[in-house]
Amino acid sequence: MKKSELRQNLLKMHSALLAAYGPQECCLDHATPFQLLMATILSAQCTDKKVNSVTPELFRRYPSPEEMAGADPAELENLIHPCGFYHAKAKNMIAASKKIVSDFDGRVPDSMDALTSLPGVGRKTANVVLGDSFGVPGLPVDTHVKRIMNLTGAVHSDDPVAIEAVLCSALPPGLWAEFSHLVIIHGRNRCPARRPGCANCEIRGLCRHAKTKGV
Repeated sequence: MKKSELRQNLLKMHSALLAAYGPQECCLDHATPFQLLMATILSAQCTDKKVNSVTPELFRRYPSPEEMAGADPAELENLIHPCGFYHAKAKNMIAASKKIVSDFDGRVPDSMDALTSLPGVGRKTANVVLGDSFGVPGLPVDTHVKRIMNLTGAVHSDDPVAIEAVLCSALPPGLWAEFSHLVIIHGRNRCPARRPGCANCEIRGLCRHAKTKGV
Protein backbone atom coordinates (compact mmCIF):
# COMPACT_ATOMS: atom_id res chain seq x y z
CA MET A 1 0.00 0.00 0.00
CA LYS A 2 1.37 3.41 -0.99
CA LYS A 3 1.95 5.89 1.81
CA SER A 4 -0.65 8.29 0.39
CA GLU A 5 -3.25 5.51 0.33
CA LEU A 6 -2.32 4.41 3.84
CA ARG A 7 -2.65 7.97 5.12
CA GLN A 8 -6.06 8.34 3.49
CA ASN A 9 -7.28 5.03 4.91
CA LEU A 10 -6.05 5.80 8.42
CA LEU A 11 -7.69 9.23 8.38
CA LYS A 12 -10.95 7.60 7.27
CA MET A 13 -10.63 5.06 10.08
CA HIS A 14 -10.05 7.86 12.57
CA SER A 15 -13.13 9.75 11.36
CA ALA A 16 -15.34 6.65 11.42
CA LEU A 17 -14.21 5.58 14.88
CA LEU A 18 -14.47 9.12 16.23
CA ALA A 19 -18.05 9.30 14.96
CA ALA A 20 -18.82 5.95 16.60
CA TYR A 21 -17.17 6.44 19.98
CA GLY A 22 -16.57 10.16 20.38
CA PRO A 23 -13.33 11.77 21.60
CA GLN A 24 -11.26 9.34 23.65
CA GLU A 25 -8.76 9.75 26.43
CA CYS A 26 -6.82 7.29 28.54
CA CYS A 27 -9.18 4.97 30.44
CA LEU A 28 -6.83 4.53 33.38
CA ASP A 29 -7.86 6.63 36.38
CA HIS A 30 -5.05 8.91 37.52
CA ALA A 31 -4.36 12.39 38.86
CA THR A 32 -0.61 12.72 38.26
CA PRO A 33 2.00 11.51 35.74
CA PHE A 34 3.36 9.15 38.41
CA GLN A 35 -0.05 7.59 38.98
CA LEU A 36 -0.52 7.12 35.23
CA LEU A 37 2.91 5.51 34.96
CA MET A 38 2.13 3.04 37.75
CA ALA A 39 -1.34 2.29 36.37
CA THR A 40 0.06 1.67 32.90
CA ILE A 41 2.65 -0.75 34.26
CA LEU A 42 -0.20 -2.57 36.01
CA SER A 43 -2.29 -2.67 32.83
CA ALA A 44 0.01 -5.11 31.03
CA GLN A 45 -2.13 -8.17 30.23
CA CYS A 46 -4.86 -6.79 32.48
CA THR A 47 -8.05 -4.84 31.84
CA ASP A 48 -8.28 -1.14 32.61
CA LYS A 49 -11.37 -1.90 34.70
CA LYS A 50 -9.39 -4.23 36.94
CA VAL A 51 -6.53 -1.74 37.25
CA ASN A 52 -8.97 1.04 38.16
CA SER A 53 -10.41 -1.16 40.91
CA VAL A 54 -6.97 -1.54 42.49
CA THR A 55 -5.42 1.90 42.10
CA PRO A 56 -7.51 3.94 44.56
CA GLU A 57 -6.03 2.05 47.51
CA LEU A 58 -2.66 1.77 45.79
CA PHE A 59 -2.40 5.53 45.33
CA ARG A 60 -3.71 6.19 48.84
CA ARG A 61 -0.81 4.19 50.26
CA TYR A 62 1.81 5.18 47.71
CA PRO A 63 0.89 8.57 46.22
CA SER A 64 4.39 9.52 45.04
CA PRO A 65 7.66 7.96 43.84
CA GLU A 66 9.17 8.43 47.29
CA GLU A 67 6.49 6.32 48.99
CA MET A 68 6.49 3.68 46.24
CA ALA A 69 10.29 3.43 46.33
CA GLY A 70 10.06 2.46 49.99
CA ALA A 71 7.20 0.01 49.60
CA ASP A 72 7.45 -3.44 51.13
CA PRO A 73 7.42 -5.83 48.15
CA ALA A 74 5.13 -8.36 49.82
CA GLU A 75 2.59 -5.70 50.77
CA LEU A 76 2.65 -4.20 47.29
CA GLU A 77 2.28 -7.63 45.68
CA ASN A 78 -0.74 -8.36 47.85
CA LEU A 79 -2.33 -5.05 46.87
CA ILE A 80 -1.85 -5.48 43.11
CA HIS A 81 -2.43 -9.26 43.06
CA PRO A 82 -5.75 -8.97 41.10
CA CYS A 83 -3.87 -7.42 38.16
CA GLY A 84 -1.78 -10.53 37.55
CA PHE A 85 1.99 -10.93 37.16
CA TYR A 86 2.22 -9.19 40.50
CA HIS A 87 5.78 -10.31 41.31
CA ALA A 88 7.28 -8.72 38.20
CA LYS A 89 4.99 -5.68 38.31
CA ALA A 90 5.76 -4.92 41.95
CA LYS A 91 9.48 -5.28 41.29
CA ASN A 92 9.32 -2.88 38.34
CA MET A 93 7.09 -0.36 40.14
CA ILE A 94 9.49 -0.14 43.08
CA ALA A 95 12.60 -0.06 40.89
CA ALA A 96 11.16 2.58 38.55
CA SER A 97 10.18 4.72 41.53
CA LYS A 98 13.66 4.45 43.01
CA LYS A 99 15.18 5.57 39.71
CA ILE A 100 12.73 8.49 39.44
CA VAL A 101 13.79 9.61 42.91
CA SER A 102 17.51 9.11 42.39
CA ASP A 103 17.91 10.22 38.77
CA PHE A 104 15.02 12.61 38.10
CA ASP A 105 14.55 14.48 41.39
CA GLY A 106 11.31 12.66 42.12
CA ARG A 107 9.59 13.78 38.90
CA VAL A 108 8.42 11.47 36.15
CA PRO A 109 10.55 12.37 33.10
CA ASP A 110 8.89 13.69 29.95
CA SER A 111 11.01 12.20 27.18
CA MET A 112 10.95 8.80 25.48
CA ASP A 113 14.59 8.04 26.22
CA ALA A 114 14.28 8.92 29.89
CA LEU A 115 11.02 7.07 30.40
CA THR A 116 12.25 3.90 28.72
CA SER A 117 15.31 3.97 30.95
CA LEU A 118 12.99 3.13 33.86
CA PRO A 119 12.59 -0.55 34.78
CA GLY A 120 9.47 -2.10 33.28
CA VAL A 121 8.78 0.84 30.95
CA GLY A 122 8.72 0.16 27.21
CA ARG A 123 7.63 2.37 24.33
CA LYS A 124 3.93 1.61 24.79
CA THR A 125 3.93 2.70 28.43
CA ALA A 126 6.12 5.70 27.65
CA ASN A 127 3.80 6.81 24.84
CA VAL A 128 0.78 6.62 27.16
CA VAL A 129 2.49 8.82 29.75
CA LEU A 130 3.89 11.24 27.17
CA GLY A 131 0.57 11.68 25.39
CA ASP A 132 -1.81 11.81 28.33
CA SER A 133 0.33 13.53 30.97
CA PHE A 134 2.64 15.78 28.98
CA GLY A 135 0.84 16.42 25.69
CA VAL A 136 3.77 14.98 23.75
CA PRO A 137 2.56 13.20 20.59
CA GLY A 138 2.80 9.45 20.97
CA LEU A 139 1.00 6.41 19.58
CA PRO A 140 0.84 3.50 22.03
CA VAL A 141 0.70 0.13 20.27
CA ASP A 142 -1.04 -2.44 22.45
CA THR A 143 -2.45 -5.83 21.47
CA HIS A 144 -5.64 -4.28 20.03
CA VAL A 145 -3.75 -1.81 17.86
CA LYS A 146 -1.35 -4.50 16.65
CA ARG A 147 -4.13 -6.96 15.82
CA ILE A 148 -6.56 -4.54 14.20
CA MET A 149 -3.97 -2.72 12.13
CA ASN A 150 -2.80 -6.09 10.78
CA LEU A 151 -6.38 -7.20 10.10
CA THR A 152 -7.10 -4.04 8.14
CA GLY A 153 -3.89 -4.42 6.14
CA ALA A 154 -2.52 -1.09 7.31
CA VAL A 155 0.57 -2.90 8.63
CA HIS A 156 2.14 -6.30 8.14
CA SER A 157 4.18 -6.80 11.29
CA ASP A 158 3.97 -8.14 14.83
CA ASP A 159 6.67 -5.72 16.00
CA PRO A 160 5.07 -2.88 18.01
CA VAL A 161 7.98 -0.53 17.27
CA ALA A 162 7.65 -1.13 13.52
CA ILE A 163 3.87 -0.69 13.69
CA GLU A 164 4.26 2.56 15.60
CA ALA A 165 6.70 3.85 12.99
CA VAL A 166 4.35 3.04 10.09
CA LEU A 167 1.31 4.62 11.72
CA CYS A 168 3.17 7.70 12.90
CA SER A 169 4.65 8.27 9.45
CA ALA A 170 1.17 8.33 7.93
CA LEU A 171 -0.86 10.21 10.56
CA PRO A 172 -0.51 13.82 11.76
CA PRO A 173 1.13 13.91 15.22
CA GLY A 174 -1.94 15.57 16.69
CA LEU A 175 -3.97 12.42 15.99
CA TRP A 176 -1.52 9.82 17.25
CA ALA A 177 -2.76 9.42 20.82
CA GLU A 178 -6.46 9.61 20.00
CA PHE A 179 -6.11 7.20 17.07
CA SER A 180 -4.60 4.65 19.44
CA HIS A 181 -7.35 5.18 22.02
CA LEU A 182 -10.04 4.82 19.34
CA VAL A 183 -8.60 1.61 17.95
CA ILE A 184 -8.29 0.20 21.47
CA ILE A 185 -11.93 0.91 22.36
CA HIS A 186 -12.96 -0.49 18.97
CA GLY A 187 -11.05 -3.67 19.77
CA ARG A 188 -12.87 -4.01 23.06
CA ASN A 189 -16.34 -3.21 21.77
CA ARG A 190 -16.55 -4.32 18.16
CA CYS A 191 -13.45 -6.30 17.23
CA PRO A 192 -12.42 -8.62 20.07
CA ALA A 193 -9.82 -11.18 19.09
CA ARG A 194 -12.05 -14.25 19.38
CA ARG A 195 -15.27 -12.90 17.89
CA PRO A 196 -14.81 -9.82 15.70
CA GLY A 197 -18.16 -8.27 14.77
CA CYS A 198 -17.31 -7.68 11.12
CA ALA A 199 -20.92 -7.39 9.93
CA ASN A 200 -21.52 -4.27 12.02
CA CYS A 201 -17.97 -2.91 12.01
CA GLU A 202 -17.66 0.82 11.47
CA ILE A 203 -14.46 0.40 9.44
CA ARG A 204 -15.28 -2.79 7.54
CA GLY A 205 -14.99 -0.97 4.20
CA LEU A 206 -11.37 -0.20 5.06
CA CYS A 207 -10.52 -3.65 6.42
CA ARG A 208 -8.81 -6.36 4.40
CA HIS A 209 -10.05 -9.06 6.79
CA ALA A 210 -13.69 -8.01 6.42
CA LYS A 211 -13.36 -7.96 2.66
CA THR A 212 -11.91 -11.47 2.55
CA LYS A 213 -14.94 -12.63 4.57
CA GLY A 214 -17.23 -10.99 2.05
CA VAL A 215 -18.76 -8.67 4.64
